[in-house]
Amino acid sequence: MPSSSPQARLILGSSSIYRKELLSRLGLPFEVMVPNIDEIAMPGESPEATALRLAQQKAAVIAATAPNAIVIGSDQVATLDGEQIGKPGTHENALRQLQKMRGRKVTFHTALCLFDGRSGIASPHIQLENIQTFVTFRNLPDAELDAYLRIEQPYDCAGSAKNEGLGIAILEKIESDDPTALTGLPLIALTSMLRQAGIGFFHS
Repeated sequence: MPSSSPQARLILGSSSIYRKELLSRLGLPFEVMVPNIDEIAMPGESPEATALRLAQQKAAVIAATAPNAIVIGSDQVATLDGEQIGKPGTHENALRQLQKMRGRKVTFHTALCLFDGRSGIASPHIQLENIQTFVTFRNLPDAELDAYLRIEQPYDCAGSAKNEGLGIAILEKIESDDPTALTGLPLIALTSMLRQAGIGFFHS
């Protein structure tokens, strides 16, 4: 385990304002850098494998430009009947996603990577975990789904709904061991990883 270092540089590798807000809850000083990677799944890759690979890749890309830093990478993949559900991009695609998912249970894989480069970029200490969240969508008519999308426009969200916003109104049930996982950054898992890296909490 790396030794404790209160001066450790902590970086969140993400463009998500929601992940930034979640990380800020821990009261640790951190920076935000945006990784530029291709987020397309590889042929034959399982949803869990895709999420884990991309989370690690995001962290590694940032770590390459920030020596001796601890970098957090996270990625989320939604699946229905084993099929990956990506970011819709457009209103039409989002409506099709919600129509397909209504009344159904969707699995969200939220992968987390803590890339500790304090021992050198050639031999980093890497922690990886995938947290599953099971979300049941309400069986709502097209008019309500369309109206929701026009209000919140969640076209950059896998699953076409922002549970941290009005999207909670189209969900019936959320089942997870980590309540922040669905928003994109599993804080229970992350605090465990940070402790393993020697980062403490509750400093007076």
